[in-house]
Amino acid sequence: MHHSSYIELSKSALQQNISFIRQQVGPEVRISSVIKGNAYGHGIEVFAPLAQACGIDHFSVFSADEAQRLLEALPAPTTIMIMGYLDFPELEWAIKNGIEFFVFDLQRLSEAARVAARIGMPAKVHIEMETGMNRTGFEALMLDQVEKLLRDAGQSVLLQGLCTHFAGAESYQNHNRVMTQLDRFDAMRQRFLKNGFRPKQLHTACSAAMMQYPQTHLDMVRVGIMQYGFWPSPETYSSYMSREPHIPDPLSRLINWKSSIMSLKHVAQGDYVGYGTSYNAPRDMLLAVVPVGYAWGYSRSLSNQGQVLIRGHKVGVVGMVNMNGMMVDVTDIPQVQQGDEVVLLGKQGEHSITVASFAELSTQLNYELLTRLPLNIPRCVVP
Repeated sequence: MHHSSYIELSKSALQQNISFIRQQVGPEVRISSVIKGNAYGHGIEVFAPLAQACGIDHFSVFSADEAQRLLEALPAPTTIMIMGYLDFPELEWAIKNGIEFFVFDLQRLSEAARVAARIGMPAKVHIEMETGMNRTGFEALMLDQVEKLLRDAGQSVLLQGLCTHFAGAESYQNHNRVMTQLDRFDAMRQRFLKNGFRPKQLHTACSAAMMQYPQTHLDMVRVGIMQYGFWPSPETYSSYMSREPHIPDPLSRLINWKSSIMSLKHVAQGDYVGYGTSYNAPRDMLLAVVPVGYAWGYSRSLSNQGQVLIRGHKVGVVGMVNMNGMMVDVTDIPQVQQGDEVVLLGKQGEHSITVASFAELSTQLNYELLTRLPLNIPRCVVP
């Protein structure tokens, strides 16, 4: 069955990105591949085996359903860590499958210990500390209760890690806040050590913190957006390039989103194109119908603004983006024909359509646009 568009993932690009990340953290720091949000839109079932083939042996997901998808997709055993949503009924499944998970409230810690004792298998937990993000995590005042539950649990609970998350390491305006968080985490860590608890891993850094604050590398870094070839923010990119001005961008995008011309349409000067009156043809035009619209993740806000690549030419979207299609101006492309490749995101010839260009035109973040790419767009691996 043919689809109206498909996504290619480049293995060589991923290997390049992982190599760069490894250079930043050194050989002793473990890299956890963050694949929440359907691997940032790249597709868990396709991306995760590719990452494993490139040397990744630790994955971070948000929820139990993502962990299950990952467990079924990977060809070889690996470490899976749930950072967020995990219902109490799912605890037994997670523990039986050796899946590690964040603990950030007393109820989850207590229930994990109870389930682990009942089934005779240890719960592998990462204690998340609240250091200033004010989202999830144990406050310093709660540590007495946490330590009591850990002691009472005995061998039923393994203290796999101690962690936190920084609130905005991608922007220097948050520098003082990040440093305060790091100080608070260090104080909590010292308390745990003083009281006899020895977590196997300490981890705090996301992609931005990994680049901006080397002191956050600790035992493991949780890398999301950068493994896919995107910088966490323009500021992070500028900061790196200011330190390495003679080196080209070391990251390479994995993703190419492609479709094809469904049909061609001649439109006379003065005619309106598509729904409403948002576009009036300024000349006699040849338009191509592309079978991708907002139902497939191509934002309606890109109407009369978006661009695609056809036969090495960058051409504009005209009229309103529909649910399942859009029109683009191919008047000036010689020999254009039905079936020609259309690049919605990625490279073709000397030109490229970047996620950043989408973000500028649609007000979406890189992360938002990528994660909104529908699950049912086929993904495939290319060299």
